[in-house]
Amino acid sequence: MPTYTVTSLKGCLNPHKRENIAAEITRIHSETTGAPAYFAQVIFTEVLPGRYFVGGRPLRNQLIFVNGQIRAGRTAESKDSLIAQMIASIAEAAGLPENNIWIYITDLIPRQMVEFGHVLPEPGDEARWVATLPEHDRAFMQSFAAAGGLAKRPPSRTSPHARGPKRLEGRRRGG
Repeated sequence: MPTYTVTSLKGCLNPHKRENIAAEITRIHSETTGAPAYFAQVIFTEVLPGRYFVGGRPLRNQLIFVNGQIRAGRTAESKDSLIAQMIASIAEAAGLPENNIWIYITDLIPRQMVEFGHVLPEPGDEARWVATLPEHDRAFMQSFAAAGGLAKRPPSRTSPHARGPKRLEGRRRGG
């Protein structure tokens, strides 16, 4: 559900720092929003020197840019807390000053998002949404919590292409 893309120059973050940053982003998002931790996705992108520009000039220092895409509907206070906690935690995990951490949070409309083959719920409605998923899809989604995101989807009786549009159409009409 929430997707945080962390961009930095190549070599800025070693594997240990990336793991700590991912853990902190996941923890903070879950604690602040109430969404299950296994919903959070953190993607790291390293950019070669000379391919990241600020003010029309190549970036030459250690800067971390976090673009968080979350479901719309969170309060301003919740998003303020999310950003404040992330700046402090990412700076500490990366060993950089807070002014080297840039964070943008973008709201996405839940009904315009599909994960695990289903249109996403409004914030706060996750438990009901999970409970209404077919067992096969719920087990696959929850396997991410146990497997750390390395789950293999069990074979389906019907192809996702045959099932997906029907679910989406029904969801648009009914809800």
